Amino acid sequence: MYHKACFLLPLFALGILSACGQAKTQEQTSEAETGESQMVIHISSQEPSASSQSKEPSQAQESAEAANPMTLMFGESCIAQQTFEVQLSEYDGAVYFVPFSPSDQEDFHIQIIQENQVLTELVPYVPDELEGQPFTSLDAVSFYDVNYDGCTDIVLIETYGGTTFAAVYYGFDSKEEDYERYFSIQTQLSQNITKNIQPLSISQIRKVLADGKKNGEFSDYKEAYQAVGRLCQMSDSDEILYGLMDIDGDDIPELAAGADGYYVSLYTYSEGRVYSLMDHWYYGAMGNSGYEYSPGKNSIRNYNTDYAGAILHTTYMSITPSHSLEITAQIDTCNFDDVNQNGVPDEEELGSMGFYSISYLNGSEASPEECRAYDAGEYEMIRGAMTLEALCQSLSPQP
Repeated sequence: MYHKACFLLPLFALGILSACGQAKTQEQTSEAETGESQMVIHISSQEPSASSQSKEPSQAQESAEAANPMTLMFGESCIAQQTFEVQLSEYDGAVYFVPFSPSDQEDFHIQIIQENQVLTELVPYVPDELEGQPFTSLDAVSFYDVNYDGCTDIVLIETYGGTTFAAVYYGFDSKEEDYERYFSIQTQLSQNITKNIQPLSISQIRKVLADGKKNGEFSDYKEAYQAVGRLCQMSDSDEILYGLMDIDGDDIPELAAGADGYYVSLYTYSEGRVYSLMDHWYYGAMGNSGYEYSPGKNSIRNYNTDYAGAILHTTYMSITPSHSLEITAQIDTCNFDDVNQNGVPDEEELGSMGFYSISYLNGSEASPEECRAYDAGEYEMIRGAMTLEALCQSLSPQP
């Protein structure tokens, strides 16, 4: 695995975000939204104050906690007011989101529980500058698809000592039964949200990132892609560039975002919703030359080589009607005479390089004509060339 170069961005400012049409008005910090949808659930308690203040529970609060059914279910250390039964896309059926206060045996931690079984545990996140500070409170919780990949993510607002911060966990899922579902902290995104969004509340986070809209509510691709751009800018420390290109020929462009020469993400839009097609697909090293598309023909091509070009892997992909990528053809070309059929160019076989070539289409030997049938013609790189500001200007209504 190679090490990608990083281009440090200047500190984010909300002025950059407002260049994408971000509203500047502030809303009330008191929230009580619930049940947005089966996939998107937003539940929040009272919002935290940014100032340092005592949050010691009163005797009345402690009595209420003790009488809470969540405390009876999960024990006295359960933070009952922030324990919820929710639907998360990663699991079949309802699960419990259960945070636990620090105790003599354990630090603050969060578990996802179903039928008395711990399915996974969120790794506690504390910013470096707050290491050693005591846990004070879990102030707000929200469940929704932050990064448009179809999985439920978790957004927390926490306080350690007298400092309040955001913690964003992306959810990861798979259709395979034995695949472990888990939630991974997004450190860069959490830091930038904490630094740049005030007041720090769930509603304000959603307002800044997506004008308060959940996925499926965007009026058109222009509005949707500006929201994606703001999220990408908040999520990465690299210099992110953006590009618009019509890959599938439906007259609605796809959006590419990434660090040019290192990785690319790709998004598509349909009927108010953004879909993630590629998420940080790396290229430019280890034989991967990048990802190309044939404009309007719904064909994506990738070249990847092994053993200094002795083996060439050509992969063709297309966007499906369900807005995902599928492999339409996998061609493996062996440019040496693999006498012993071990799939590796041994020293005695290297002499055949340049004089021998055989291709396998989806595992079966194929002629050059059969392989070329999947080529759609002219291809261009899937890459970005615009800054976020330029992207937003190109997507904003023109006077």
